[in-house]
Order: sequence, then structure tokens, then C-alpha cells
Amino acid sequence: MILLPAAEPALAAARRIDPALVRPGLPAHVTALYPFLPDGLVSSSVLDAVRSLASTVAPTEVQLDEFLSAPGFAALPAPSLQPITDAVCDRWPEVAPYGGRFGPRPPAHVNVAMGGDEETLSRVGDEVRPLLPLTDRATALQLVALTERGWELRLDAPFTG
Repeated sequence: MILLPAAEPALAAARRIDPALVRPGLPAHVTALYPFLPDGLVSSSVLDAVRSLASTVAPTEVQLDEFLSAPGFAALPAPSLQPITDAVCDRWPEVAPYGGRFGPRPPAHVNVAMGGDEETLSRVGDEVRPLLPLTDRATALQLVALTERGWELRLDAPFTG
């Protein structure tokens, strides 16, 4: 994932409407590839590959200026991060992003809300749109794993390209 702390106000707005809309334990971010490899397969060579990929990427300015919703989902598109998410998907072609539901290269985005009916997501949009645009700088690729204790950081690979 690529952390975008500047998007936290959008997640906070969704939480105020319904805390269940926001995935607990994860800060505002763009997902580079989910699911990734099972935690048991994340070897030192996989970590080296993530570091190597991150080393080719320069820190990237991100502007989040649009709110999108679809049934059960609300997001802020992050097109400036698309080349990074595409590179991660290209590096691990055996892993279908989101199980293949959105094709081989899903649009880079910050999840604002997961679930919720049309009325609820409309209320989220009413709260989030006045916050836009949000700007940030993407500086690293993080690898996290979901464990019995929650999400745990496995690697923080800075963008140094």
C-alpha cells in the first residue's frame, strides 16, 4: 500500500456517518496489490523485489480531487499513482488484483467507504466533496499482512528513483 495521510479527513467523514464503512486498522492509502502473496510466502527475495521496485519510483505528488461511488463502494481516484500500482501488478502477474473483479489493472484509488447503501454513500459524498481537493506526496511502498492481531507492517520501502 501507499500511505496518503492527507486523505484521513475523508475516511473520518465516512466514519462519522457509519464507522463500519471504514476498514479498521488501516490508515488512508492506495492499495498497490491486494491480495498479495500469503504471508508465509513473503520471503527475503520477495522483500528484496519490493525494495527494488520502490527504488525505481520517485516520490509522487498526489491530488485527490474527485469522489466516486458505486454500489457498496466510495473512493477517491488517485491517477498519479496508477504507474506504481501497474508496476506492482506487472511484477507479480500470478496475483490477480482483487481476485480479478476489476481487471488486471484496477484504477488507483483511496477507499473511503466499503459497504453502505446508496443513501449512506450519498451522505458520505456530501461530507467528503467539500474537503476536496486533498494533496499529498507518496513516498514509500508498504507491505502489510493481516494477522490474528490485525494489520502488521512487514516492509516500508522508500521511493528513491
